[in-house]
Amino acid sequence: MPSTAKRARVRGTPKGRSVDPKAREEVRALLKDAPRRRDLLIEYLHRIQDHYGHLSAAHLVALADEMKLSMTEVYEVATFYHHFDVIKEGGAAPPAITVRVCDSIACEIAGASELLAKLPGLLGKDVRVLHAPCIGRCETAPAAVVGQNPLPHASVEKISALVKARAVKHPAPGSRESHPHPDIVNPVCVDYAAYRAQGGYALAQSCVDGARKREDVIAVMENSGLRGLGGAGFPAGRKWKSVAAEPAPRLLAVNIDEGEPGTFKDRWYLERDPHRFIEGSLVAAWAVGIDEIYIYLRDEYHGCRAILEKEIAALRKNPPCKLPPVHLRRGAGAYICGEESAMIESIEGKRGMPRLRPPYVAQVGLFNRPTLEHNMETLHWVREILEKGADWFASHGRNGRKGLRSFSVSGRVKKPGVHLAPAGITVKELIAEYCGGMLDGHKFYGYLPGGASGGILPASMGDIPLDFDTLNQYGCFIGSAAVVILSDKDRASAAARNLTKFFSEESCGQCTPCRVGTAKTLTLIGKMKWDQPLLKELSQAMMDASICGLGQAAPNPVLSVMKYFPQEIG
Repeated sequence: MPSTAKRARVRGTPKGRSVDPKAREEVRALLKDAPRRRDLLIEYLHRIQDHYGHLSAAHLVALADEMKLSMTEVYEVATFYHHFDVIKEGGAAPPAITVRVCDSIACEIAGASELLAKLPGLLGKDVRVLHAPCIGRCETAPAAVVGQNPLPHASVEKISALVKARAVKHPAPGSRESHPHPDIVNPVCVDYAAYRAQGGYALAQSCVDGARKREDVIAVMENSGLRGLGGAGFPAGRKWKSVAAEPAPRLLAVNIDEGEPGTFKDRWYLERDPHRFIEGSLVAAWAVGIDEIYIYLRDEYHGCRAILEKEIAALRKNPPCKLPPVHLRRGAGAYICGEESAMIESIEGKRGMPRLRPPYVAQVGLFNRPTLEHNMETLHWVREILEKGADWFASHGRNGRKGLRSFSVSGRVKKPGVHLAPAGITVKELIAEYCGGMLDGHKFYGYLPGGASGGILPASMGDIPLDFDTLNQYGCFIGSAAVVILSDKDRASAAARNLTKFFSEESCGQCTPCRVGTAKTLTLIGKMKWDQPLLKELSQAMMDASICGLGQAAPNPVLSVMKYFPQEIG
């Protein structure tokens, strides 16, 4: 019998595949002298996709060889994310131009279905038309993306004109823009010089220079009552304290995946004042004793990425104080990566699949280190709270609530957008005082208080304070404060179908209750009369047994319709 030493082999090339010399040289030319680390796999897949417009089998084999990974490791990551076009051996490359039409809830009620029906016939076979999950531009619904260029208030005419312009600019098949036009409408971005001129980074400098004490800063954050603004609502100061108590080295992961339908506040702040959250990140890193900062930005925000690359470079060139390493990582189209542990898996260059807990990311997170995970907007408030004091932030609020909330409002109102309002404001007050009222000819019918996951409530329940914990008793929650307004021309049952379709397509597939439950729910609610006993049983199984919040919250829209809109479902 051969010895163990003889049986073991170390392969220099991926099993069963020979590396094409031309593909190897092309991959090496794109990677240049960048380190061949596993956690950079998704970044390198983006480089190939941006340059060639797709991921060919030859390039995947060459990339696996270059990074000393198995072909399986590379292929399973490349095929997990929506924005990677993996072409099998002998397969045809996609058309040079792809048009993605958002068909999430705000865009659907604004006419996305009509666009998706008309565009393929008008644009022809040389243009690919795809439906897309929420692209974070709900206030300009219906929205579309041509290549990497977003188009607000999209119409057949606007899309056709932009496609024609790109075809003229890029006549060669497969050509792509490596640096697309910024995805900003009327940008008013405060750059590094302007931010410093306004007193920016003085707080971070005072912390690093020893003018403030860590325990005092954490105490102010605790006393302010600031809670995580990505959806979970965990108290920020308490999170800082718990991570600081873990053994070093520690890391900070900033979550800007923002894929919840109806949510766009992070993009809005990034386009206008990116340094405010960066300074908040530096202060948090100093207070918690963090070695490195990782910023995870959703791939749909190409213009925001260009802004961050430019502004982080300016910060490094003329730093106000000693900086920790700051890494900007790019998502690849996966809603599940908004879940903190799935995001961490993605930063590590893997499929974005949630981890089983415990341990929690505060204990064993990114690269198995204690990790402070924060939504971008949470860090956006750090400077103002520390400069003005905990009482200043806590002094805002209505109906017994404290603080401020950035509401992403979309749907049937005259002034959709990001509205900064007191925590605890009701949706009726939000519509009247901040959104200019309902659209002409529309009557308030219902609303989503917390995006796709937060449930649906009727207009008759429009006096509930909008804040953490106030909606729980009604089977809803505020989440990231994405408020979608429905009118008498909409149906809550149709909204539930739209949202359930989203969850079914975005489930990572790791756990059976979510993978099978969302698909089965979508089938059941597609019927004229809903089988309510079966839907309730199925929903309970999903809520009890799903690994992460996607499967646990996916039943909320359906349960809401059965409870509050029974007249719609037979």
